[in-house]
Amino acid sequence: MDFTELPDLASTRLGGRALYANDEFFAPCANLVKPQPAVFAPARYTARGKWMDGWETRRRRMPGHDFCVLALGLRGRLRGVDIDTSHFVGNQPESASLEACDLPGRSSRARLEKARWVELLPRSPLRPGAHNVFALAAAGPSTHVRLNIFPDGGVARLRCHGEVAVDLARLRGRVVDLASVRLGGVVLAASDMHFGSRARLIVPGRARSMADGWETRRRRGPGHDWALVLLGAAGRVEKIEIDTAHFKGNAPESASVEGCFAPGAAPAALVGDAARWVEVLPRTTLRPHARHLFSRSLRSRGPFTHVRLNIFPDGGVSRLRVHGRPQAP
Repeated sequence: MDFTELPDLASTRLGGRALYANDEFFAPCANLVKPQPAVFAPARYTARGKWMDGWETRRRRMPGHDFCVLALGLRGRLRGVDIDTSHFVGNQPESASLEACDLPGRSSRARLEKARWVELLPRSPLRPGAHNVFALAAAGPSTHVRLNIFPDGGVARLRCHGEVAVDLARLRGRVVDLASVRLGGVVLAASDMHFGSRARLIVPGRARSMADGWETRRRRGPGHDWALVLLGAAGRVEKIEIDTAHFKGNAPESASVEGCFAPGAAPAALVGDAARWVEVLPRTTLRPHARHLFSRSLRSRGPFTHVRLNIFPDGGVSRLRVHGRPQAP
């Protein structure tokens, strides 16, 4: 799948945070990991100059380059990066590179400065006011990244897309959310995402607003909408949770859940009915703005590697949780 469909492991939504930078004169590097797109305020100025929604350093008058260090919210294998220079036009860096290190546990600045950093992206030119998207060299799991900009300037956001690295052996015997992005779950596909991204279904925490969920357009023809989830860990299902928080006049009328066991299957092979889908939760009426928990009504418990959430006929769901016990790796 396209690496931009993988979770942004640096986002604050997943626990990512900016640690330090050599310069933050105009704007702090903490802005790099905000989950929402950067905005522009044409008439907003501070005591240091134009307010910018990103990280911006002063004009460099000495040799060298600027850099910042970020802690990933989830340890993982990075597959691609978006160095977003939105609204930085005339003050964007000429180029950038990205390094990573794997340093689990509490990491001081001194430890990070002594760590073994691996180059994932060699110095590459950046376009102004644009999403600069790069596939990364294959590498092992990382916990931190270092963005180098040459020689100075501003970057709005840094998106570090990758696959979560999880030690599934540690989860043996425990009941966990098999679909959670924290365990490596990915929403592979959906019938429609007109009002809200499918990826929000499996992020941590309850939704903060209607904008923080998956929502489809109003269906005017036959059929129903659906979302296909690759579980982070194959396992047996004990409880399904479907949360319609904040969806009050636009919640689905009902929903069902199916499961299949297809390790390594391509998403295209699972979208149709060719896969051997098994009914997990029969079609059940949903309430608006409510958290629904299903256990006794489950028809099949797996094990499954994928689940498909069907909503009838359309609407919005904020979260999907698939609580179960991982199958032994």
